[in-house]
Amino acid sequence: MTTLCFNQLIFKISKMTIMKTLNKISQANISPRQALELLQAGNNRFVDNLRLNRNLLQMVNDTRDGQWPMAAVVSCMDSRTSAELIFDQGLGDIFSIRLAGAVISDNVLGSLEYACKVAGSKFIVVLGHTKCGAIKGACDAVEMGNLTGLLNKIAPAVFAEKAVKEDRSSNNPTFVEAVNHIHTQRSVQAIMEQSNILRDMILKGEVGIIGATYDVETGVVNFLEHTLILESREPAAVAV
Repeated sequence: MTTLCFNQLIFKISKMTIMKTLNKISQANISPRQALELLQAGNNRFVDNLRLNRNLLQMVNDTRDGQWPMAAVVSCMDSRTSAELIFDQGLGDIFSIRLAGAVISDNVLGSLEYACKVAGSKFIVVLGHTKCGAIKGACDAVEMGNLTGLLNKIAPAVFAEKAVKEDRSSNNPTFVEAVNHIHTQRSVQAIMEQSNILRDMILKGEVGIIGATYDVETGVVNFLEHTLILESREPAAVAV
C-alpha cells in the first residue's frame, strides 16, 4: 500500500473512531498498526493544540450499553500524564491503567488481559515520562511505607543502567532518563514474559505493543520503535 493510500485510510478511520465513539464493528475493523497510527495522530493534535471538539455527553450516551476501546495505555499516575488528553481520545476510546512508575504487576497484567482478550483492544502502550518521581525515588533507593515495594520493582532498571558512572542519583537528569528508558523497555518485556494470553495475541498479530516516553516539557510522545511488535505472522521477540 502506498504512503498516500495508507494516510487516506488512517484519515478515514480517524474520522470514524474519534468523531464518533467506537462500536463493536468499528473496533473489529481496526488493526494494531492502525490503532497505533490513531494514537500518534492524537498526540500530534495535542502538541499542536488542535484537539478535536467532542460532544462528551453524547459519548456518555453512546457508551451506556458497552465499551469497545481500541487500545490500552499503562501510564504513570503523574498528574501531567492523562492518556486521554495526551492522545486526544474521547470517552470509550482507550483503557487507561495508571499507577506510579507505570509498574507492571499481576493486577496490571490482568487488566490488560481483560482489555485485549475480553474487550477487544488492539494495542498496548507502556508510557513512561520524563522527570518521573517514581523513577527518581528508585534511583535514590527511597524507602517509605508501601511505596518501598513499588520502587523495588523499578530498581532492576537502576542496576541495569551501566553507562552513567558518576552521580547515579535523582540529581542527575541524564541518569534518571536513562533508567526511565530501561524501565519502559523492561516493562514491555515483562508483559510478554508474564502473560501467556497477551504474548499469544501479540505473536499472532492480534494485538500490538510498544514502549513510549512522554516529555512533560513539550507534550510529545516518543515511541521506542525497537520494542514494536505489529501484525507479525511469524514468532517474534521484543528487543531490549
